[in-house]
Amino acid sequence: MANNASNPAQDSWDYIVVGSGAGGGTVAARLAEAGYTVLLLEAGSDCKQPLEDGAREPGAERLPADYDVPCFHTFASENEAMRWDFFVRHYSDAKAQQLDPKYREINDGQRVDGVLYPRAGTLGGCTAHNAMIFVYPHDDDWDGIAELTGDNSWNSENMRRYFERLENCHHREPERLLAQIGMNPSRHGWHGWLHTECAIPLSALLEKDLRDVLIASIKEAVHEMGYVADQVEWSLQGLLDPNDWRTVRANSIGLHYMPLTTKDHARIGTRERVLEVAARHPDRLHTELNALATRVLFDENRRAIGVEYLKGQNLYKAHAHPNMMPGVRRTAYAQREVILAGGAFNTPQLLMLSGIGPAEELQRHGIEVCVDLAGVGKNLQDRYEIGVVNRMNFEEWEIFEGAEFSTGDSQYDCWDRSREGAYTTNGTLLSMYKRSAPERPLPDLFCLAVLGRFEGYFPGYSRVFATNRNYLTWAVLKAHTNNRAGRVTLRSADPLDMPEVNFHYFEEGTPDDGQDLDSVVDGIRFVRKLTDRLRRKDVIAEETLPGETLQSDDELRQYVRNNAWGHHASCTCAIGPRESGGVLDSHFRVHGTIGLRVVDASVFPRIPGFFIACAVYMIGEKAADVILEDARPLTESFD
Repeated sequence: MANNASNPAQDSWDYIVVGSGAGGGTVAARLAEAGYTVLLLEAGSDCKQPLEDGAREPGAERLPADYDVPCFHTFASENEAMRWDFFVRHYSDAKAQQLDPKYREINDGQRVDGVLYPRAGTLGGCTAHNAMIFVYPHDDDWDGIAELTGDNSWNSENMRRYFERLENCHHREPERLLAQIGMNPSRHGWHGWLHTECAIPLSALLEKDLRDVLIASIKEAVHEMGYVADQVEWSLQGLLDPNDWRTVRANSIGLHYMPLTTKDHARIGTRERVLEVAARHPDRLHTELNALATRVLFDENRRAIGVEYLKGQNLYKAHAHPNMMPGVRRTAYAQREVILAGGAFNTPQLLMLSGIGPAEELQRHGIEVCVDLAGVGKNLQDRYEIGVVNRMNFEEWEIFEGAEFSTGDSQYDCWDRSREGAYTTNGTLLSMYKRSAPERPLPDLFCLAVLGRFEGYFPGYSRVFATNRNYLTWAVLKAHTNNRAGRVTLRSADPLDMPEVNFHYFEEGTPDDGQDLDSVVDGIRFVRKLTDRLRRKDVIAEETLPGETLQSDDELRQYVRNNAWGHHASCTCAIGPRESGGVLDSHFRVHGTIGLRVVDASVFPRIPGFFIACAVYMIGEKAADVILEDARPLTESFD
């Protein structure tokens, strides 16, 4: 029997949601709008507000700007007021892991034994520090779930409705006018709560160096990718918009601009959504900040009836400055359901701490088994990413003239006063979709031009990015990866501890005859061709990384093994049959339980699309629908 508890009248809610990110914040707001009482537990504080005792945390002097200003997103991910620093393994093999220059054995005097993986402990979760890129997944990502589960509500045609429901598109204004008379060929959303914009400052197009990069890259890309007629058709039809329904359906390749989740060129995410709904319905939606969930409570029928949590600031050890105090133990009760939305690392950790997971893993830590569910924490997936870093033959991009990436510079004044200039962007210039090999069923390479030096995540990376102002990085992102061998396991039974995370990269992972590795190498070769013309014209002084001395396939493969990273962790509580390692049914319900669901990046059987934020927002909307559809006394027996 697991975690028995009574259910007193006080502190009782219809629903308890754990985690306020793209999944949890979205579903909590919808349930409250539907008339139910919802307790939203968030382990962090609201980074834009003083702490409950009126104090300010380290890093708060850069807030709210780090949160609001799109170009400050790297600083947001390292801001001490909200950052959670996970250090993850890419390899079990110590020699292979230590070849990564980003690897740290010790950080700030603490043993970390891994590579930095930034997470956010604040209201809004990782929507508070991400790069705001909002890119629709491929239709096959949704159709695959429909086929796996036999649940046709997951098909791509139906799932597009959730995109339309949540989006408020402000980067296709002529089509916004057409939508008012019932014409919507792009199938954007025009009235949702999540604003999307595109920021390409006019000054960027006027600057000669940037024009040279754009023109040279586009010419080379069109030639290299082929399918010229198709690229022209997709460009004319979708106007380079990656989220246009017609180009999504076509699995298009080629040039695209980047929609961002911004409103008036300032960050917007689930923080704003939760606060807005709570202001309208203060009797329905309550957010409990600084509340670290420690276990789910069950009755004798394995029905989730509540959550135990610790109340206190910065209790979790991932915080930049963890609190050494134990916190105050509290309990909240749910009349209907408990919904976990802590993300791909923390949701499986909380399930295992609650007695749900692989029995052997639970028993190893002395945790009583409530449900032996082998798939919890397994199937961890991510993209592979690598940077091709070029030093330019000038001192600074003109667009960043006067930029100090702080509130005291002229660029900030321009953003603050008129929402114009370089700070309206996230630092990206343009992106390309392509197939790494003709036989790939979907475009699997996303190549993004970034104005700055970006070679992955390590302590202090944001400052390196901002201070090297004469660099152009082509970030190569390999999507639809084959590797499903990553795992999240408990470090201990202490809920304040971080779990152990190992992605088991490349040869340590799912056998695929080197396809993932070769795809990343193809991406490197492709973006090198995009910059060939710039090198010949001496616009680029040198390729800093991987460096021009590395040319053979074997040399580039080893470089990728040593340097690749990711930042889209997902799939650790996957939808699918229990006997095949699935953790959830198609309605997000945890197998073997009643009244317990998961709604976050961990639910996907396979990692979707290029960037997962859009997909997670969408499943938050879908989960609200199925929860409301099922809203009745939970008397069914579990499977």
